[in-house]
Amino acid sequence: MALLKPPILCLVLLSLVFCCSTSAMHSMYSSHGPNKGAYWPSWSKDFPPSAIDTTLFTHAYYAFLTPNNITFKFDVDYPTALSLKNFTTTLHKKKPFIKTLFSVGGAAEGPKIFSRMALSHDTRKSFILSTIEVARKFDFDGIDLDWEFPQTPMDMVNFRHLLHEWRLTVKKEAKSTGRPQLLLSAATYYKPVVTLDDVYRKYPVASINKNLDWINAMCYDYHGSWNLTATGAQAALYDPNSNVSTSDGLQSWIKSKIQREKLVMGLPLYGRTWQLKDPSLYGIGAPAIDVGPGDKGQMSYADVEKFNAKNNAKVVFDLPTISVYSFAGTSWIGYDDARSVKLKIEYAKTLNIGGYFFWSVDGDQDSKISRQASETWII
Repeated sequence: MALLKPPILCLVLLSLVFCCSTSAMHSMYSSHGPNKGAYWPSWSKDFPPSAIDTTLFTHAYYAFLTPNNITFKFDVDYPTALSLKNFTTTLHKKKPFIKTLFSVGGAAEGPKIFSRMALSHDTRKSFILSTIEVARKFDFDGIDLDWEFPQTPMDMVNFRHLLHEWRLTVKKEAKSTGRPQLLLSAATYYKPVVTLDDVYRKYPVASINKNLDWINAMCYDYHGSWNLTATGAQAALYDPNSNVSTSDGLQSWIKSKIQREKLVMGLPLYGRTWQLKDPSLYGIGAPAIDVGPGDKGQMSYADVEKFNAKNNAKVVFDLPTISVYSFAGTSWIGYDDARSVKLKIEYAKTLNIGGYFFWSVDGDQDSKISRQASETWII
């Protein structure tokens, strides 16, 4: 082999150095830790944004904003503007730095406004441009769409159009302003096929892979006040009697070919409650006659702990479902604690998915569960 002349040798060496550094840079940006998210309800009275421990989360969501039901733009009044600015300013000043998104919609809003918004190119455009305007004005890093849930196959087609146009517009805006692209996420049903009624509809997974940074699969509310005949594990990891479970939901998303790093598992920081028909029958699936303590059969984790202590409730860890329930007299509460969350996250890690999120952060006043979750998933 002939020896290279010095100038050529220098070029080769420089080329090798550049290639190595480029490879290292690509490796650095392609690898990332888990997405550890938390939704903050803007109506929370005793848990301000300053109470969010950013050492435990990577992303925080302001919940919620709702577009105008005619123009599909956001009419942000003065108190809301102050709340939005306080959220981003407070969290961006904290260390470590945390990404902020505002979430649009929520369960209380219902699906109809989004069905109408997504129906045409013009209404989608109006909505998209307004989300970007709000995000930039109030210094958010991204936007989260919480459409619960597309009701028809046509809704899912329009959802796909919305994601495609949203990503194109976000890319164009970032290029024209020189600012980082806004993050785009969506809160979804716990599995890709919505099974709430007899209308079959499936999320456009290929479009999600292409256009969203991730989805937040709501792996909870499997049982609740809509069925008062029996108690239930509202966020069971496994269900021995059906396929309504977090494991089935996550596996279904993976089978539908979602990119695993874009799949984020939802965890509840609240419990569902029932009134037992007979206090001597108290397991999961026990006969019930009404909602139990709390607000319409729902209770934050912090309040569950207070209830258990005050009423000397018996607490049971249910291994078949990986969930917890407590009962005192005829009052029954199904929820997650630090142990069940730890096991769920260990399961999610085996799937190599993108991370987890909590609804909602104010339910964990002393961060007991949030800390356990973060310590369980450390890269």
